[in-house]
Amino acid sequence: MSSEGPIHITSDNWQSEVIDSKLPVLVDFWAKWCGPCRTIAPVLDEIATEMAGKIKVAKVDVDQNQELAAQFSVRSIPMLLIIKDGIVAEQMVGAVSKLDLMGKINASL
Repeated sequence: MSSEGPIHITSDNWQSEVIDSKLPVLVDFWAKWCGPCRTIAPVLDEIATEMAGKIKVAKVDVDQNQELAAQFSVRSIPMLLIIKDGIVAEQMVGAVSKLDLMGKINASL
C-alpha cells in the first residue's frame, strides 16, 4: 500500500492490489492523451494522500491495459470505480469534482 500517491495497475497486479485489497480501491481508468483525465489527476493525488490507510487510489492506463478496460466495459474516460471487497460499489464517468468524489468515497467506507 502506498501513501505517496496512486499506484499503477496492470493485469499482473490487478488481483493483488485491487480485488484482494483489504481497503476499498478507487480505480481511475485513464490515458495520457485524455484532457479530462489530466484535469482530475491532481484531485486523485490529493485523495491518495489525504485518505491513505482508508482507501487505495489506483490508475489503469487503458492504452496499456486494454483487457482490463474491456473487462469493465470502459467506453469513456476517465472512468472511476470504487471497488470494495472485490466488487464494484460505485462507478463514475468524467472529470468528477473532488466534493462529489469524496461523497461517493465516504459512502463506500
